[in-house]
Amino acid sequence: MAANAAPANVDLQALVAEADTGARTPSGFAGKLIYAVAIAWSLFQIWYASPLPYMLGFGIFGDTEARSFHLSFALLLAFACYPALKTSPRDRVPLFDWLLAAMGIAAVLYLVVFYREISGRPGLPTQGDILAAVVGVVLLLEASRRAEGPWMPIIAILSLLYVFLGPYLPGLMAHRGASLSRAASHFWLTSEGVFGVALGVSTNFIFLFVLFGALLDKAGAGNYFIQLSFALLGKFRGGPAKAAVVSSGLTGLISGSSVANVVTTGTFTIPLMKRVGYPPVKAGAIECAAGVNGQLMPPVMGAAAFLMAEYVGITYAEVCKHAFLPAILTYGALFYLVDLEAVKAGMSGIERKSKRTLSQGLIKALMTICAIIILSGIVYYGLGWTKTAFGESASWIASAVVVAVYVALIRNRAKTPDLAADDPTKAFVTVPDFYEVARTGLHYVIPVVVLVWCLMIEEMSPGLAAFWGVTAMGGVVLTQRPLTALFRGESELGSHFVTGWREFVDGLAVGARNMTAVGIATATAGILVGMVTLTGIGLVMTEIVETLSGGSIVIMLILVGAICVILGSGLPTTASYVVVATLMAPVVVELAAENDLAVPLIAVHMFVFYFGLMADVSPPVGLAAYAAAAIAGADPMKVGWQGTWYELRTLLLPFIFIFNPEMLMIDIEGPLHFLIVVGSGALAMMAFVAALQGWFFARNRLWETALLFLICFTLFRPQFWMNMIVAPFDTLPASSIAKVIDATPDGGTLRLKILTTDISGDDVSKAVRLQLAAGADAQARLAAAGLGVSGLSLQPVISSVRPGSEAARLKLKPGDKIEQLSVPSVNRPNAFLFAIPALLALALLALLQRRRRENDARPVLASS
Repeated sequence: MAANAAPANVDLQALVAEADTGARTPSGFAGKLIYAVAIAWSLFQIWYASPLPYMLGFGIFGDTEARSFHLSFALLLAFACYPALKTSPRDRVPLFDWLLAAMGIAAVLYLVVFYREISGRPGLPTQGDILAAVVGVVLLLEASRRAEGPWMPIIAILSLLYVFLGPYLPGLMAHRGASLSRAASHFWLTSEGVFGVALGVSTNFIFLFVLFGALLDKAGAGNYFIQLSFALLGKFRGGPAKAAVVSSGLTGLISGSSVANVVTTGTFTIPLMKRVGYPPVKAGAIECAAGVNGQLMPPVMGAAAFLMAEYVGITYAEVCKHAFLPAILTYGALFYLVDLEAVKAGMSGIERKSKRTLSQGLIKALMTICAIIILSGIVYYGLGWTKTAFGESASWIASAVVVAVYVALIRNRAKTPDLAADDPTKAFVTVPDFYEVARTGLHYVIPVVVLVWCLMIEEMSPGLAAFWGVTAMGGVVLTQRPLTALFRGESELGSHFVTGWREFVDGLAVGARNMTAVGIATATAGILVGMVTLTGIGLVMTEIVETLSGGSIVIMLILVGAICVILGSGLPTTASYVVVATLMAPVVVELAAENDLAVPLIAVHMFVFYFGLMADVSPPVGLAAYAAAAIAGADPMKVGWQGTWYELRTLLLPFIFIFNPEMLMIDIEGPLHFLIVVGSGALAMMAFVAALQGWFFARNRLWETALLFLICFTLFRPQFWMNMIVAPFDTLPASSIAKVIDATPDGGTLRLKILTTDISGDDVSKAVRLQLAAGADAQARLAAAGLGVSGLSLQPVISSVRPGSEAARLKLKPGDKIEQLSVPSVNRPNAFLFAIPALLALALLALLQRRRRENDARPVLASS
């Protein structure tokens, strides 16, 4: 058994703490103070997100106040919990760190105390304003260094140097620069810098989702998800690796960190993978890939989903919709990949504790599926009926139903023993019964359902939906133990109430500790955002990438992807996304448009997000790879390179987003189209993985690998071949814009060719696409997209662009001319016709390899 354990000299909890919550754990008064501050932060965020301040008429905070308090808590915990150096004490907080925390808080709260005076003299900071800004930025950079490592502050410092040294830089990089007074005002006193969109999203949304995950973990859901995955998949070949994939996807609900995700599931799954035959390097790499991909899974996506909604200008629910299919595809591909690894190594599954015949298993599975469908129908249509019938009272009825279902699930849970906590020093000899494991944690689904219902059905803001989700989750933590004990007929219910209360309070503290690095990261990222708005470096980056790529869109995307990986090195998910979205997303938008490729904004942001996240895997930084290697007892560099190889399937998807946005559920015309897109995407990923692994049903020959790559390309991009035969769009004169808009359905796409000027003053044509909402006429629908257009019937010219609109994000500006329009070609056959020969080729290849495998196995069977 010892061979399956994590290395004895690796403190996994310390590994997570150093990456996410701070390695310092002081005792005595300092420890109690940190604990109390963390709880106070969580309570403040719950109060701020709740409707109570508006119902009671006090405790209402504006954006500036809320963001300032949010950052103050983060700074205090950063200096108290994260040591300055490796040699700094871990068991106490030095006085110097308390002083730094106090100075940082004073610089932040300066904005609250003198808010009226500062707002009364915009752009004219006093000496006190400048001093507060300088102290605040310097201490924020130091907090960032402690909480996130050196890379984020290095990027921020380079950004500041670029601001001040602009007049002294050569050629394209030069700009007029900024004085200390102007920079201080921009970065600290306005919402253009530190206190901008990123910190606002952290304050309004991210905190409560992280708190939700912390409470869910305290309730025992992490252990439940892991053991449920193992109970479901352990009996299959390579079962522990498949369980690692599924459990990492589930724990993506809990963890906003790749490292924490790897450690949470990896302490259980990596030893089991090694037990069934996976080499240590591959076991670590599989868990590393699965853990990092947990950040791609909605609804949390490492907290990047909330920022993405703000940057793209769409709702949070739409971000989740666009991100869901790619996440499922990448997890499905990883699942298939580990199966191929198991096949190549000749692995078998682990024996199941309870045996069922195939018919018994199918009947029970069918009954379970039917029960879920019936329950979902009752909840959806039942609650929908109550909303119609009872109006405002429907919420109370829905709450009563949720409580009744929760009590029934707890009563069902009480009939079976509690799950034992997973022990990384031991491995299961048999796989536990899936249904026995499943019934012990079905009540964990209730808060998730509440959260999703509030987001998707009630269409509440993410902050308010998270408040109700946290409320439901807190109720579960407080009551699950005493209710279970009650139904089991146990005495001493008071001790169970006390235990539940302690777990709830600990969850509040852990949630705040988990948020410290995220809060600091989003504030520090504001420096980068401020630098971009102050200097206009986005246009410079566009020119540089365009020059290096030689005008090739594919080379440009490869360059941007590589830059995103570099920029994301060593950064937490949230900070990584802010950095790459700020610097590189505008580059992709602009260069794609100039190459006549009208790309949806969400596709661009998903592109840079996926590549930025890959830095968690790839050497030399690869924090998740180091965590997985520590558990597997393997070389971190080898684990990182193997994990990068496995993640090539994930890196394929961003290119598909750009050239085929259908994979993001964009421009889907109906249920049949949806099924075709999903089916072709799944088979394309399967072909890609089989080509990379050199194995389909048998070992690939060279021409078979090439054929699999061709099949993958065809299924993902059938439009490429059809475009060679029939153009995808017909062009119409700009004067017909009103007729085209009238013929475009609500939510449809308007494609325009725009004549504008670049940074050098030269005329440039670019293709853009706008989503059209409902409206009375063409002008109203254009205005909803952020455009004012004059001369619709002659030569349309953009007269105004609304700040923050989709048009503004596409860099359209007054004076740009609309040259022509593109509408889908009427006579163009369906591009998925090319999927038919691809599917036939895949089927023939499968048949060929199966026969070859049988022929290779026949002599062995005969001789035995």
